[in-house]
This record gives sequence, structure tokens and C-alpha cells, in this order.
Amino acid sequence: MKQLLIILAFITTVAVATDSRANTNTVSSTVLNNSPATANAPSIINSNSDICKIGIGGSVQNNILGVATGYVVTDEFCERVRTSRALYSYGMKVAAVSLLCQDPRVHDSMQNAGTPCPVNGLIGAEAAAYWQENPDKIPDGSQYKEDYMTIKKEETKEFSDANQIALFKAMFILTTGLLLF
Repeated sequence: MKQLLIILAFITTVAVATDSRANTNTVSSTVLNNSPATANAPSIINSNSDICKIGIGGSVQNNILGVATGYVVTDEFCERVRTSRALYSYGMKVAAVSLLCQDPRVHDSMQNAGTPCPVNGLIGAEAAAYWQENPDKIPDGSQYKEDYMTIKKEETKEFSDANQIALFKAMFILTTGLLLF
């Protein structure tokens, strides 16, 4: 117990001695807030999920000038889906699918599923034949457009009547050597 009192007395003596040596300095100064205002990009609120718009905003700030801007981008696929949904709800199912088929991803997935996109009132096998005959009508970006275009170029075309007559004349001249015409 005696040792505890000695340690306590020592700590108290050190604390008092340290406190008496502390100096107090008071500094008075004026601080100015010269930071520039911050450029804030406009907020574009899109709380309705049925609006097919995407807001984009941005801002740039330095210590002299700040510029903020924003604009709205239309999502065409979203609009296509909304319109297709409306057509489907009115009972126009083929029209709804046909509208969606204007997107190359949908066109390819329909083709992969074995149900070609409807076109000009044609569905099923008739629509598939139409797409093979008219590959230029397939939406750009479709994997099938290039394949169908290549196949169409490779097909041999029959000679017209004028071509057949010219071929006959050329063969006749080569085989007989006579120039009768």
C-alpha cells in the first residue's frame, strides 16, 4: 500500500511540474474563404420506368469559370418494345412481333428459334422464303444478312433470250468460222 501511495505521489508531481511549464500562445488572424463556386451538373430525373429517355449530365470547374450541361438521349429499342407491347395488347400479335424484328438481335433470335420474322403479311415458311429472296431487307447488323447476301451472289442466273441468241451466234461463228449474220 505504501508503494502505491509513492507511485501516485510521483505521478502527481510530474503532472504539476509539466503543467506549470506550459506556455500559452494566442494567434489572431483573419481567414478568407476564396474557394470558387462549384459547377453542378443539372439533375435529370427519370423516375418513370416507362419513359424511354436516358439523361446524361456533366460539369467542369476551375478557379475562374465553371460550366455545366446535360441532355437526354432517346432509347429507340425501349420505344420499340413499348409500341410492340401496345400493339400486342390491342390483339395485333403479328404486328407486335414484326415491329420488334426491326432490331437485328430480335431478327437473329427469331431465325435461330426457327420462327422467321413476319414480313408483308407472310409468316412461317413463306416469310423464310421471302427473307432468303430479299436479304437486303434484313436489318443491318444481323448475322444472317451477310450469309444470305453471299448465297444470293453465288446463285447462277439463267440467260435471258438476248443472251442466249448472242451465245448461239458466238458458238456458231467459232465452230463454223462463217460470219452469216
